[in-house]
Amino acid sequence: MRRCFALTAGRFLHFMLCTAALLFLGACSSFAPQELAPCTEDCPVYRQTSHDMTVSTNILSDEQAERLYGLDLASVGLQAIWLRIENDSDHSHWFLVSAMDPNYFAPDEAAALFDFGLSKEDETRARMRFRDLAIPLKTRAGEVTEGYVLAPRHEGGRYLVVILAGRQHVVDFGFGVPLPDGDFDFEQLEPANIYVDFDRPDLDLPQLRARLRELPCCTANAEGDAAGDPLNLVLVGNIGDVLASLSRGGWSFTHRIDFDTIRRLVGAAISGAAYPVAPVSPLYLYDRPQDLALQRARNTILQRNHLRLWLAPFRFEGQSVWVGQVSRDISIKPTLLSSTFTTHVIDPNVDEAREHLLQSLMVAGVLRRFAFVAGVPAAPASAPRVNLTDDPYFTDGLRLFVQLNGRGTTSPEDVEFLDWQKSRDPLGGPLQPDSPNDSFESQ
Repeated sequence: MRRCFALTAGRFLHFMLCTAALLFLGACSSFAPQELAPCTEDCPVYRQTSHDMTVSTNILSDEQAERLYGLDLASVGLQAIWLRIENDSDHSHWFLVSAMDPNYFAPDEAAALFDFGLSKEDETRARMRFRDLAIPLKTRAGEVTEGYVLAPRHEGGRYLVVILAGRQHVVDFGFGVPLPDGDFDFEQLEPANIYVDFDRPDLDLPQLRARLRELPCCTANAEGDAAGDPLNLVLVGNIGDVLASLSRGGWSFTHRIDFDTIRRLVGAAISGAAYPVAPVSPLYLYDRPQDLALQRARNTILQRNHLRLWLAPFRFEGQSVWVGQVSRDISIKPTLLSSTFTTHVIDPNVDEAREHLLQSLMVAGVLRRFAFVAGVPAAPASAPRVNLTDDPYFTDGLRLFVQLNGRGTTSPEDVEFLDWQKSRDPLGGPLQPDSPNDSFESQ
Protein backbone atom coordinates (compact mmCIF):
# COMPACT_ATOMS: atom_id res chain seq x y z
CA MET A 1 0.00 0.00 0.00
CA ARG A 2 2.80 2.44 0.83
CA ARG A 3 4.52 1.68 -2.47
CA CYS A 4 1.25 2.33 -4.37
CA PHE A 5 0.78 5.60 -2.52
CA ALA A 6 4.34 6.67 -3.28
CA LEU A 7 3.87 5.97 -6.98
CA THR A 8 0.57 7.79 -7.03
CA ALA A 9 2.01 10.77 -5.22
CA GLY A 10 4.97 10.82 -7.59
CA ARG A 11 2.73 10.84 -10.61
CA PHE A 12 0.61 13.56 -9.10
CA LEU A 13 3.71 15.70 -8.47
CA HIS A 14 4.84 15.11 -12.05
CA PHE A 15 1.40 16.17 -13.32
CA MET A 16 1.48 19.36 -11.24
CA LEU A 17 4.95 20.26 -12.48
CA CYS A 18 3.88 19.75 -16.10
CA THR A 19 0.77 21.85 -15.51
CA ALA A 20 2.82 24.63 -13.96
CA ALA A 21 5.21 24.53 -16.92
CA LEU A 22 2.32 24.79 -19.36
CA LEU A 23 0.88 27.71 -17.46
CA PHE A 24 4.25 29.43 -17.50
CA LEU A 25 4.72 28.84 -21.21
CA GLY A 26 1.14 29.87 -21.95
CA ALA A 27 1.57 33.10 -20.01
CA CYS A 28 4.53 33.88 -22.22
CA SER A 29 2.63 33.23 -25.48
CA SER A 30 2.06 36.26 -27.65
CA PHE A 31 -1.20 37.65 -28.95
CA ALA A 32 -0.48 39.30 -32.29
CA PRO A 33 -3.53 39.73 -34.54
CA GLN A 34 -3.05 41.02 -38.08
CA GLU A 35 -5.24 43.05 -40.39
CA LEU A 36 -6.64 40.79 -43.08
CA ALA A 37 -8.84 41.48 -46.08
CA PRO A 38 -12.00 39.32 -46.08
CA CYS A 39 -10.81 37.62 -49.26
CA THR A 40 -7.79 37.35 -51.50
CA GLU A 41 -7.57 36.64 -55.23
CA ASP A 42 -7.86 32.89 -54.70
CA CYS A 43 -10.80 33.24 -52.33
CA PRO A 44 -14.14 34.07 -53.99
CA VAL A 45 -16.74 36.35 -52.45
CA TYR A 46 -20.30 35.03 -52.57
CA ARG A 47 -22.80 37.82 -53.18
CA GLN A 48 -26.57 38.10 -53.60
CA THR A 49 -29.00 41.03 -53.89
CA SER A 50 -32.71 41.06 -53.05
CA HIS A 51 -35.20 43.74 -51.98
CA ASP A 52 -32.56 46.50 -51.91
CA MET A 53 -30.33 44.40 -49.66
CA THR A 54 -26.95 43.02 -50.80
CA VAL A 55 -25.18 40.35 -48.76
CA SER A 56 -21.60 39.23 -49.37
CA THR A 57 -20.03 36.38 -47.45
CA ASN A 58 -17.21 33.90 -47.18
CA ILE A 59 -15.76 31.47 -44.63
CA LEU A 60 -12.18 32.10 -43.56
CA SER A 61 -9.73 29.25 -43.66
CA ASP A 62 -8.21 28.19 -40.34
CA GLU A 63 -4.98 29.99 -41.25
CA GLN A 64 -6.76 33.23 -42.21
CA ALA A 65 -8.81 33.18 -39.02
CA GLU A 66 -5.72 32.67 -36.87
CA ARG A 67 -3.99 35.66 -38.46
CA LEU A 68 -7.06 37.87 -38.12
CA TYR A 69 -7.90 36.99 -34.51
CA GLY A 70 -4.35 36.37 -33.34
CA LEU A 71 -5.46 33.03 -31.88
CA ASP A 72 -6.03 29.56 -33.31
CA LEU A 73 -9.83 29.33 -33.61
CA ALA A 74 -9.66 25.82 -35.05
CA SER A 75 -7.99 24.55 -31.88
CA VAL A 76 -11.19 25.30 -29.96
CA GLY A 77 -13.53 24.18 -32.75
CA LEU A 78 -14.53 27.60 -34.10
CA GLN A 79 -14.86 29.02 -37.60
CA ALA A 80 -15.00 32.66 -38.70
CA ILE A 81 -17.74 33.62 -41.20
CA TRP A 82 -17.37 37.02 -42.86
CA LEU A 83 -20.47 39.04 -43.75
CA ARG A 84 -21.02 42.39 -45.44
CA ILE A 85 -24.58 43.74 -45.56
CA GLU A 86 -25.37 46.73 -47.80
CA ASN A 87 -28.74 48.17 -46.80
CA ASP A 88 -30.09 50.26 -49.67
CA SER A 89 -33.65 50.04 -48.37
CA ASP A 90 -35.52 52.78 -46.52
CA HIS A 91 -35.51 51.13 -43.08
CA SER A 92 -33.39 49.08 -40.69
CA HIS A 93 -33.06 45.29 -40.68
CA TRP A 94 -32.05 42.83 -37.97
CA PHE A 95 -29.58 40.11 -38.84
CA LEU A 96 -30.97 36.87 -37.36
CA VAL A 97 -27.67 35.23 -36.52
CA SER A 98 -29.36 32.22 -34.91
CA ALA A 99 -30.77 31.27 -38.33
CA MET A 100 -27.22 30.90 -39.60
CA ASP A 101 -26.18 28.76 -36.65
CA PRO A 102 -28.15 28.49 -33.39
CA ASN A 103 -24.93 27.45 -31.66
CA TYR A 104 -22.92 30.54 -32.63
CA PHE A 105 -20.50 32.02 -30.07
CA ALA A 106 -20.77 35.56 -28.73
CA PRO A 107 -17.48 37.52 -28.87
CA ASP A 108 -16.62 37.37 -25.16
CA GLU A 109 -17.71 33.75 -24.96
CA ALA A 110 -15.31 32.82 -27.76
CA ALA A 111 -12.46 34.91 -26.34
CA ALA A 112 -12.87 33.23 -22.94
CA LEU A 113 -11.90 29.90 -24.53
CA PHE A 114 -8.34 31.26 -24.74
CA ASP A 115 -7.98 32.67 -21.23
CA PHE A 116 -5.91 29.66 -20.20
CA GLY A 117 -2.40 30.44 -21.38
CA LEU A 118 -2.76 34.17 -22.03
CA SER A 119 -1.46 36.94 -19.84
CA LYS A 120 -4.01 39.21 -18.22
CA GLU A 121 -3.11 41.98 -20.61
CA ASP A 122 -3.58 39.72 -23.64
CA GLU A 123 -6.87 38.41 -22.27
CA THR A 124 -8.19 41.97 -22.28
CA ARG A 125 -6.78 42.68 -25.74
CA ALA A 126 -8.27 39.45 -27.12
CA ARG A 127 -11.72 40.32 -25.79
CA MET A 128 -11.56 43.75 -27.39
CA ARG A 129 -10.38 42.24 -30.67
CA PHE A 130 -13.21 39.69 -30.72
CA ARG A 131 -15.76 42.43 -29.96
CA ASP A 132 -14.40 44.71 -32.69
CA LEU A 133 -14.59 41.96 -35.32
CA ALA A 134 -18.15 40.84 -34.50
CA ILE A 135 -20.79 41.96 -36.99
CA PRO A 136 -23.47 44.24 -35.51
CA LEU A 137 -26.88 42.60 -35.48
CA LYS A 138 -28.67 45.70 -36.77
CA THR A 139 -28.10 47.30 -40.15
CA ARG A 140 -29.57 50.76 -40.67
CA ALA A 141 -31.06 52.19 -43.87
CA GLY A 142 -28.40 53.43 -46.29
CA GLU A 143 -25.52 51.94 -44.31
CA VAL A 144 -23.04 49.11 -44.77
CA THR A 145 -22.56 46.63 -41.93
CA GLU A 146 -19.56 44.30 -41.91
CA GLY A 147 -18.02 41.81 -39.52
CA TYR A 148 -17.73 38.16 -38.49
CA VAL A 149 -19.82 35.43 -36.95
CA LEU A 150 -18.02 32.75 -34.91
CA ALA A 151 -19.70 29.37 -35.25
CA PRO A 152 -18.82 25.72 -34.53
CA ARG A 153 -16.33 24.55 -37.13
CA HIS A 154 -17.65 22.62 -40.14
CA GLU A 155 -15.38 20.66 -42.43
CA GLY A 156 -15.55 20.87 -46.21
CA GLY A 157 -17.90 23.84 -46.26
CA ARG A 158 -21.36 24.76 -45.13
CA TYR A 159 -24.60 26.25 -46.35
CA LEU A 160 -25.04 29.74 -44.92
CA VAL A 161 -28.56 30.99 -44.28
CA VAL A 162 -28.69 34.78 -43.92
CA ILE A 163 -32.06 36.16 -42.81
CA LEU A 164 -32.67 39.90 -42.47
CA ALA A 165 -35.87 40.88 -40.71
CA GLY A 166 -37.26 44.25 -41.78
CA ARG A 167 -40.52 46.10 -41.34
CA GLN A 168 -43.18 43.37 -41.62
CA HIS A 169 -41.08 41.37 -44.07
CA VAL A 170 -38.07 39.08 -44.19
CA VAL A 171 -35.30 38.96 -46.78
CA ASP A 172 -33.77 35.51 -47.06
CA PHE A 173 -30.39 34.59 -48.60
CA GLY A 174 -28.61 31.26 -48.94
CA PHE A 175 -25.00 30.55 -49.89
CA GLY A 176 -23.23 27.24 -50.47
CA VAL A 177 -19.62 27.90 -49.46
CA PRO A 178 -16.99 25.17 -49.97
CA LEU A 179 -13.67 25.20 -48.12
CA PRO A 180 -10.19 24.09 -49.20
CA ASP A 181 -10.24 21.31 -46.58
CA GLY A 182 -13.08 19.51 -48.36
CA ASP A 183 -13.68 17.86 -51.72
CA PHE A 184 -17.21 19.07 -52.30
CA ASP A 185 -17.37 20.58 -55.80
CA PHE A 186 -20.22 23.01 -56.29
CA GLU A 187 -19.40 23.74 -59.91
CA GLN A 188 -20.38 20.26 -61.01
CA LEU A 189 -23.94 20.90 -59.78
CA GLU A 190 -24.62 23.47 -62.48
CA PRO A 191 -26.98 21.85 -65.03
CA ALA A 192 -24.90 23.14 -67.94
CA ASN A 193 -21.89 21.27 -66.58
CA ILE A 194 -23.82 18.00 -66.23
CA TYR A 195 -25.87 18.11 -69.43
CA VAL A 196 -23.59 19.80 -71.94
CA ASP A 197 -25.35 20.83 -75.17
CA PHE A 198 -28.57 19.16 -74.00
CA ASP A 199 -31.83 21.03 -73.52
CA ARG A 200 -33.79 19.42 -70.72
CA PRO A 201 -37.52 19.40 -71.58
CA ASP A 202 -39.89 21.22 -69.21
CA LEU A 203 -42.72 18.88 -68.17
CA ASP A 204 -46.18 19.61 -66.83
CA LEU A 205 -47.55 17.74 -63.82
CA PRO A 206 -49.13 14.74 -65.66
CA GLN A 207 -46.00 14.35 -67.79
CA LEU A 208 -43.80 14.50 -64.69
CA ARG A 209 -45.79 11.82 -62.89
CA ALA A 210 -45.55 9.55 -65.92
CA ARG A 211 -41.80 10.13 -66.20
CA LEU A 212 -41.27 9.41 -62.51
CA ARG A 213 -43.09 6.09 -62.79
CA GLU A 214 -40.85 5.16 -65.72
CA LEU A 215 -37.59 5.76 -63.87
CA PRO A 216 -35.41 2.75 -63.06
CA CYS A 217 -36.38 1.03 -59.84
CA CYS A 218 -32.96 1.24 -58.28
CA THR A 219 -29.46 2.58 -58.32
CA ALA A 220 -26.82 0.43 -60.01
CA ASN A 221 -23.15 -0.46 -59.90
CA ALA A 222 -20.61 1.21 -62.20
CA GLU A 223 -21.10 -1.46 -64.87
CA GLY A 224 -24.87 -1.07 -64.73
CA ASP A 225 -25.49 -4.82 -64.50
CA ALA A 226 -26.59 -5.08 -60.84
CA ALA A 227 -29.29 -3.26 -58.87
CA GLY A 228 -28.54 -1.41 -55.64
CA ASP A 229 -30.65 0.63 -53.23
CA PRO A 230 -34.12 1.68 -54.46
CA LEU A 231 -34.66 5.12 -56.00
CA ASN A 232 -37.26 6.29 -53.49
CA LEU A 233 -36.93 10.08 -53.66
CA VAL A 234 -37.56 12.92 -56.12
CA LEU A 235 -36.85 16.57 -55.23
CA VAL A 236 -37.90 19.54 -57.35
CA GLY A 237 -35.98 22.77 -56.94
CA ASN A 238 -32.99 24.60 -58.34
CA ILE A 239 -29.70 23.84 -56.61
CA GLY A 240 -29.87 26.84 -54.28
CA ASP A 241 -33.31 25.85 -53.01
CA VAL A 242 -32.27 22.20 -52.67
CA LEU A 243 -29.23 23.05 -50.57
CA ALA A 244 -31.14 25.62 -48.52
CA SER A 245 -34.01 23.21 -47.84
CA LEU A 246 -31.84 20.25 -46.90
CA SER A 247 -29.58 22.44 -44.77
CA ARG A 248 -32.58 23.75 -42.84
CA GLY A 249 -33.73 20.17 -42.43
CA GLY A 250 -30.42 19.31 -40.73
CA TRP A 251 -28.54 17.79 -43.67
CA SER A 252 -24.85 18.51 -44.30
CA PHE A 253 -22.13 17.91 -46.90
CA THR A 254 -19.99 14.80 -47.25
CA HIS A 255 -16.35 14.25 -48.12
CA ARG A 256 -15.33 12.55 -51.30
CA ILE A 257 -13.91 9.05 -50.96
CA ASP A 258 -10.11 8.94 -51.01
CA PHE A 259 -7.35 7.26 -49.01
CA ASP A 260 -7.38 9.81 -46.20
CA THR A 261 -11.16 9.86 -45.75
CA ILE A 262 -11.37 6.06 -45.83
CA ARG A 263 -8.63 5.83 -43.20
CA ARG A 264 -10.49 8.35 -41.07
CA LEU A 265 -13.79 6.50 -41.57
CA VAL A 266 -12.28 3.19 -40.48
CA GLY A 267 -10.67 4.83 -37.46
CA ALA A 268 -13.96 6.45 -36.47
CA ALA A 269 -15.76 3.12 -36.87
CA ILE A 270 -13.28 1.38 -34.58
CA SER A 271 -13.33 4.10 -31.94
CA GLY A 272 -17.00 5.02 -32.27
CA ALA A 273 -16.04 8.66 -32.84
CA ALA A 274 -18.08 11.16 -34.82
CA TYR A 275 -17.30 11.93 -38.46
CA PRO A 276 -20.09 14.32 -39.52
CA VAL A 277 -18.84 14.68 -43.11
CA ALA A 278 -17.94 11.04 -43.69
CA PRO A 279 -17.92 10.04 -47.36
CA VAL A 280 -20.77 8.23 -49.09
CA SER A 281 -19.90 5.43 -51.51
CA PRO A 282 -20.80 5.97 -55.18
CA LEU A 283 -23.91 4.47 -56.71
CA TYR A 284 -24.91 4.98 -60.32
CA LEU A 285 -27.81 6.40 -62.32
CA TYR A 286 -27.73 7.91 -65.80
CA ASP A 287 -24.32 6.21 -66.22
CA ARG A 288 -22.67 8.37 -63.56
CA PRO A 289 -22.19 8.43 -59.78
CA GLN A 290 -24.36 10.72 -57.67
CA ASP A 291 -24.08 14.44 -58.33
CA LEU A 292 -24.63 15.28 -54.68
CA ALA A 293 -24.54 13.38 -51.38
CA LEU A 294 -25.70 14.71 -48.02
CA GLN A 295 -26.22 13.25 -44.57
CA ARG A 296 -27.69 13.84 -41.14
CA ALA A 297 -24.94 12.64 -38.85
CA ARG A 298 -25.17 11.35 -35.31
CA ASN A 299 -22.43 11.45 -32.67
CA THR A 300 -20.92 8.23 -34.00
CA ILE A 301 -19.94 7.19 -37.50
CA LEU A 302 -21.93 3.97 -37.13
CA GLN A 303 -25.32 5.66 -37.54
CA ARG A 304 -26.51 8.35 -39.91
CA ASN A 305 -29.18 9.19 -42.48
CA HIS A 306 -27.80 9.81 -45.94
CA LEU A 307 -29.08 10.54 -49.42
CA ARG A 308 -27.74 10.62 -52.96
CA LEU A 309 -29.13 12.86 -55.72
CA TRP A 310 -28.81 12.89 -59.50
CA LEU A 311 -29.89 15.80 -61.70
CA ALA A 312 -32.58 14.44 -64.04
CA PRO A 313 -32.53 15.11 -67.82
CA PHE A 314 -35.85 16.97 -67.55
CA ARG A 315 -37.36 19.88 -65.61
CA PHE A 316 -40.70 20.68 -63.98
CA GLU A 317 -42.21 24.18 -64.06
CA GLY A 318 -38.80 25.53 -65.02
CA GLN A 319 -37.07 23.99 -62.01
CA SER A 320 -34.51 21.20 -61.80
CA VAL A 321 -35.62 17.68 -60.87
CA TRP A 322 -33.35 15.54 -58.68
CA VAL A 323 -33.82 11.78 -58.51
CA GLY A 324 -32.50 10.25 -55.32
CA GLN A 325 -32.03 7.47 -52.85
CA VAL A 326 -32.37 7.91 -49.10
CA SER A 327 -31.66 5.36 -46.38
CA ARG A 328 -30.60 5.11 -42.75
CA ASP A 329 -27.23 3.59 -41.78
CA ILE A 330 -27.33 1.56 -38.57
CA SER A 331 -23.83 -0.02 -38.41
CA ILE A 332 -20.64 -0.74 -40.36
CA LYS A 333 -19.41 -4.08 -41.67
CA PRO A 334 -16.33 -5.34 -43.54
CA THR A 335 -17.04 -6.56 -47.06
CA LEU A 336 -15.24 -7.61 -50.22
CA LEU A 337 -18.10 -6.18 -52.27
CA SER A 338 -16.84 -2.62 -51.75
CA SER A 339 -13.62 -1.09 -53.04
CA THR A 340 -13.07 0.37 -49.56
CA PHE A 341 -13.52 -3.09 -47.90
CA THR A 342 -16.00 -1.51 -45.49
CA THR A 343 -19.58 -0.36 -45.88
CA HIS A 344 -22.47 0.89 -43.83
CA VAL A 345 -25.34 -1.48 -43.16
CA ILE A 346 -28.69 0.12 -43.97
CA ASP A 347 -31.88 -0.11 -41.95
CA PRO A 348 -33.93 -2.65 -43.95
CA ASN A 349 -37.05 -0.46 -43.58
CA VAL A 350 -36.07 2.05 -46.27
CA ASP A 351 -39.56 3.55 -46.22
CA GLU A 352 -38.91 4.84 -42.70
CA ALA A 353 -35.91 6.83 -43.95
CA ARG A 354 -38.11 8.24 -46.73
CA GLU A 355 -40.75 9.34 -44.19
CA HIS A 356 -38.06 10.81 -41.94
CA LEU A 357 -36.82 13.00 -44.79
CA LEU A 358 -40.36 14.15 -45.57
CA GLN A 359 -40.99 15.06 -41.94
CA SER A 360 -37.66 16.87 -41.52
CA LEU A 361 -38.46 19.05 -44.55
CA MET A 362 -42.01 19.65 -43.41
CA VAL A 363 -40.91 20.73 -39.92
CA ALA A 364 -38.29 23.01 -41.51
CA GLY A 365 -41.08 24.74 -43.47
CA VAL A 366 -39.48 24.17 -46.88
CA LEU A 367 -42.20 22.07 -48.56
CA ARG A 368 -44.53 23.41 -51.22
CA ARG A 369 -46.19 20.12 -52.20
CA PHE A 370 -45.56 16.37 -52.03
CA ALA A 371 -46.94 13.08 -53.31
CA PHE A 372 -46.11 9.39 -53.57
CA VAL A 373 -45.63 7.72 -56.94
CA ALA A 374 -45.10 4.09 -57.86
CA GLY A 375 -41.84 2.99 -59.40
CA VAL A 376 -40.09 0.53 -57.08
CA PRO A 377 -41.29 -3.09 -56.97
CA ALA A 378 -42.84 -3.71 -53.57
CA ALA A 379 -40.98 -6.08 -51.28
CA PRO A 380 -42.49 -7.25 -47.96
CA ALA A 381 -40.41 -7.78 -44.83
CA SER A 382 -40.99 -11.52 -45.23
CA ALA A 383 -39.35 -11.50 -48.68
CA PRO A 384 -36.88 -8.60 -48.78
CA ARG A 385 -34.62 -7.62 -51.65
CA VAL A 386 -30.89 -6.94 -51.25
CA ASN A 387 -28.65 -4.10 -52.36
CA LEU A 388 -25.16 -4.27 -53.87
CA THR A 389 -23.56 -5.21 -50.55
CA ASP A 390 -26.18 -7.86 -49.72
CA ASP A 391 -28.04 -5.76 -47.15
CA PRO A 392 -31.75 -6.71 -47.13
CA TYR A 393 -34.46 -4.07 -47.50
CA PHE A 394 -38.24 -4.01 -47.72
CA THR A 395 -40.53 -1.33 -49.17
CA ASP A 396 -44.10 -0.51 -50.16
CA GLY A 397 -42.85 0.38 -53.65
CA LEU A 398 -43.46 4.13 -53.52
CA ARG A 399 -41.05 6.97 -54.13
CA LEU A 400 -41.53 10.34 -52.48
CA PHE A 401 -42.05 13.38 -54.72
CA VAL A 402 -41.31 16.73 -53.03
CA GLN A 403 -41.40 20.24 -54.45
CA LEU A 404 -39.36 22.64 -52.33
CA ASN A 405 -39.67 26.33 -51.59
CA GLY A 406 -36.24 26.65 -49.96
CA ARG A 407 -37.34 29.53 -47.74
CA GLY A 408 -38.58 27.94 -44.54
CA THR A 409 -41.91 29.77 -44.66
CA THR A 410 -44.56 27.09 -45.26
CA SER A 411 -46.38 25.68 -42.24
CA PRO A 412 -47.38 21.99 -42.38
CA GLU A 413 -51.08 22.80 -42.82
CA ASP A 414 -50.31 24.84 -45.94
CA VAL A 415 -48.36 22.06 -47.69
CA GLU A 416 -50.22 20.71 -50.72
CA PHE A 417 -50.66 16.93 -50.91
CA LEU A 418 -51.22 15.43 -54.37
CA ASP A 419 -53.25 12.26 -53.90
CA TRP A 420 -51.86 10.43 -56.91
CA GLN A 421 -53.20 7.15 -55.57
CA LYS A 422 -56.70 8.31 -56.61
CA SER A 423 -55.74 10.36 -59.66
CA ARG A 424 -56.37 9.39 -63.25
CA ASP A 425 -53.45 7.72 -64.95
CA PRO A 426 -51.50 10.49 -66.79
CA LEU A 427 -51.20 8.23 -69.83
CA GLY A 428 -54.97 8.33 -70.30
CA GLY A 429 -55.90 5.00 -68.70
CA PRO A 430 -58.61 4.34 -66.14
CA LEU A 431 -58.35 5.22 -62.47
CA GLN A 432 -55.33 3.37 -61.18
CA PRO A 433 -53.71 3.74 -57.74
CA ASP A 434 -49.97 4.14 -57.48
CA SER A 435 -49.81 1.42 -54.85
CA PRO A 436 -52.03 -1.29 -53.36
CA ASN A 437 -53.00 1.27 -50.70
CA ASP A 438 -56.01 3.45 -51.46
CA SER A 439 -54.96 6.73 -49.93
CA PHE A 440 -52.20 8.68 -48.24
CA GLU A 441 -53.82 8.18 -44.86
CA SER A 442 -53.13 4.46 -45.10
CA GLN A 443 -49.38 4.95 -45.63
